[in-house]
Amino acid sequence: MLDFRRVLKIFHEISSAGVIGAISANMVLLSIASLSNITEYVVVRRGMDLIARWVLLPSLGVVLFTGVLAIAVHRPFHNAGWAWLKAVFGVSMLEGTLGAVNATARDGLLLAEQIAAGKAEPSALNDVLRHEWGGMWVVLALSVFNIVIGVWRPKFKKSATPAPAANAESTA
Repeated sequence: MLDFRRVLKIFHEISSAGVIGAISANMVLLSIASLSNITEYVVVRRGMDLIARWVLLPSLGVVLFTGVLAIAVHRPFHNAGWAWLKAVFGVSMLEGTLGAVNATARDGLLLAEQIAAGKAEPSALNDVLRHEWGGMWVVLALSVFNIVIGVWRPKFKKSATPAPAANAESTA
């Protein structure tokens, strides 16, 4: 019989692979997308949007939910600095994914559709692409960092408090 902690860990790990896989897939698609054929570019952008909606966001949701739940139900994690560090960086991943990856991907799709309709110039994509690439690299780095921290589980040492000074009156 599987215990609850192991089930959480399984879902957490599989979902982590989903996050990294979705980001990687979108990076590959974006790197091969060419504005020389705007119709194909729009199709690639729609594929990226579907990957974000059906793989990236659900995977990230499961990663965050299982991670926080694991901290809540497993007492040794309550005081484990590495677990809280992962939680903080997990929230950063959520913000980065929603803002710098998902939102810019949607902006890129809408802009590509406008370019295809002749309502915008291809150069209008430059800022979107710059933010999108930056966001994907940051989220990918945070994902890898969280995996490393989860495997390594560093022990954070509390700073040593200096011993109280001897009472000057009692030594005189």
